[in-house]
Amino acid sequence: MHNTTAILITLIVYMVALILIGVWANKRTHSTSDYFLGGRKLGPWVAALSASASSSSAWTLMGVSGAAYLWGLPAIWLFPATLSGFLVNWCYIAPRLSVHSQKMGALTLTDVLATSDSGESIKPLRWMASVIILFCFVFYIASQFDAAGQSFQSTFGIDKNTSIMLGAIIVLIYTLLGGFWAVSVSDTLQGVMMALSAIILPIVAVTTAGLSTIISDLSSQSMFAAPSGMGGIVALGFIMGTMGIGIAYPGQPHVVNRFMAIEPGDKIKQGRTIAIGWALIIYPGMISLGWAGRILSEIAGHEQILIVLGNQLLPPVLAGIILAAVLSAIMSTADSQLLVASSSVSHDLKEIKEEHSLNYTRVVVAIICVVAVMMAIFVDQSIYSRVLFAFSAMGAAFGPLLLGRMQGGVPRYYALAAMAMGFFLTLLFYYSDFKPEGNPLERLVPFIVSMILVQLGRRKQKQG
Repeated sequence: MHNTTAILITLIVYMVALILIGVWANKRTHSTSDYFLGGRKLGPWVAALSASASSSSAWTLMGVSGAAYLWGLPAIWLFPATLSGFLVNWCYIAPRLSVHSQKMGALTLTDVLATSDSGESIKPLRWMASVIILFCFVFYIASQFDAAGQSFQSTFGIDKNTSIMLGAIIVLIYTLLGGFWAVSVSDTLQGVMMALSAIILPIVAVTTAGLSTIISDLSSQSMFAAPSGMGGIVALGFIMGTMGIGIAYPGQPHVVNRFMAIEPGDKIKQGRTIAIGWALIIYPGMISLGWAGRILSEIAGHEQILIVLGNQLLPPVLAGIILAAVLSAIMSTADSQLLVASSSVSHDLKEIKEEHSLNYTRVVVAIICVVAVMMAIFVDQSIYSRVLFAFSAMGAAFGPLLLGRMQGGVPRYYALAAMAMGFFLTLLFYYSDFKPEGNPLERLVPFIVSMILVQLGRRKQKQG
């Protein structure tokens, strides 16, 4: 009881801090630009840590550590896969998108993708982008709520469905406090919490398990084999599919909007260093934690290894910080996604100069939240697969088109075809019965097809 009480007190203090951030941030929100982009005044630390925390979600802490626990050595490919996504975003997308969005007055990724070089709004693209964002984010947010439910169930023994609803209510109240400033500043705190958890618990777990014991356990596997142990074309498909996670990073609306909110120039360079440093802490930490967990604990639900080891190895206050870090990962993604999903209805579907209604936005946030809770309760899938589907679908639908826009214009019909093919091919492969290890078809083919269409469009535009 003592442990549970200490963990609960730690969580309550953390939640109060988040609410205070929300109250403070609301006082800085005076306009549409403030509400959606913080007036484009994000500093490098807030932009880097909030973008990193938003891109990572519960999948990073629970999914990656769980995959390392389940797969063993082949999970090492998750590190270059995710790091490559950070590098593409911060080295290529961020400096260009910051300048481009400011020049055209864009407040959302949809504004960037669905506005021609002449400033004309392309309505079919706006509608398609909004539908894709809503569809994917319901999946994505549902997985965050599911992770919250699992965490509370593991720690406090509360019924999972009750836990999901409790977590959703906390996220909803916090998100409704308002705007981009609240989301970004709180995400910064959450990014710090995640980094602390990726330093403290893996060090304790690896020390307890013994480095030589972990190496001995992994030595029976090959990093050039699939988790099933198969080599050849199966292993190649697994490695390519896992590396394919990285190419989806530029297409995440809740992440790239941070690049639209940061000032161009030196602040982006500083942000790049901070974000890459954060990734170098988080992903190796979670992979090594999963590997240590193979020695220290036998559990049925592999995605619970972080929570189980936190409660098993750490004193109550530190265990509370670990659970708070999991909630941080959940909230930093769910609040950003609820904000973007609501903007896709309240802002993106209206004319650029038409003022959005804050109350209407809040109603949309609440509706999306309720639908996501229903999915989390009634659709039984792992955090890993559910998040990566939404991640891949948006990556294939928006990523190639954004890359094309940063290179120059893309003709509207090619843009429409690229967005549609990227999304619907991901959906097709996700629901097909043929799922090779690593899901290379789902993660690579839609992106490649979409990118080909974008480049064909650009080539035709140059010739015209």
